[in-house]
Amino acid sequence: MAKQTGNAHQLDNLLIDAEYPELPGFSRNKVRDTYQLPDRRRLLIATDRQSAFDVVLAAVPYKGQVLTQIARYWFDETKDICPNHVISYPDPNVVMAKDLDMLPIEIVVRSYLTGSTNTSIWPMYERGERMIYGHKFPDGLKKNQKLSKSIITPTTKPPQGGHDAPITEFEILETQLVTTEQWHEIKEKSLALFARGQELAATKGLILVDTKYEFGLDENGVVVVADEIHTPDSSRFWIAETYQRSFEAGEEPNSLDKEFLRLWVVSQCDPYNDPIPVIPDDTLREFSNKYVALYEQLTGLKFEIPETSIPVRERVRSALALELSEYF
Repeated sequence: MAKQTGNAHQLDNLLIDAEYPELPGFSRNKVRDTYQLPDRRRLLIATDRQSAFDVVLAAVPYKGQVLTQIARYWFDETKDICPNHVISYPDPNVVMAKDLDMLPIEIVVRSYLTGSTNTSIWPMYERGERMIYGHKFPDGLKKNQKLSKSIITPTTKPPQGGHDAPITEFEILETQLVTTEQWHEIKEKSLALFARGQELAATKGLILVDTKYEFGLDENGVVVVADEIHTPDSSRFWIAETYQRSFEAGEEPNSLDKEFLRLWVVSQCDPYNDPIPVIPDDTLREFSNKYVALYEQLTGLKFEIPETSIPVRERVRSALALELSEYF
């Protein structure tokens, strides 16, 4: 794990706002600030904002950089399975991407009975549901148990500020949210991407538990994977060597992903009905350490701690001014 020095100012040099008035087509998502550029290009800037339960909770040191660099690793490792949206990386937090016609569903692939959000399969199972996302589950399963095979549990993509909602394959095909041909293609590609992710993660001592994919169509109608892939925001990663012992003891697995923060929130309140308390600085630093550790364990590279004397926002702006000099 990277030794994170300079704790006193880790939380003072965060990229919370990446809105630059020189650039056109600005929009803000929970984590990324994006820009619509000419010639079917889209600029995505991963900030340090941290979301869970469909709200922004805090800002986390190095979060945006880790997300961008882990996604970069996985895009490179899976481009033979499915083309991706990447054009270039102007900055450690920034992706210049193809602007796609996004498909209106998210594909979640799962190999374990786990989760803490309303769209996760464990809370549904714990409530007594046995037909979940169109899949039949037997009685007697335990939290964090491995499933007999990987399954797809899609959700709708809501308008800004809305909540993801579970949907079944039957409902997707019945309503033609995507065409039958598109559905079968993204389903096949999702399972192939997930299998590659599990295979490579296993060689690094990790279990890729589940993940989310988003797909769009390029100018030629080709299916392209977009947004992010196999990051700790969109996936669960467990430490392989301690999983079985934790499972048998009825304990949460050692993880390097967003679930750490979700579980902290759930231990403090009902995040869907109660105000979420302020997250302590030490908890945010511990969370940051997990993301950095995942990057290093997956890639085998040392995480490059940003220069603390330069505000991240200024560094990103300088990189954008070089990449898009016509606007600056």
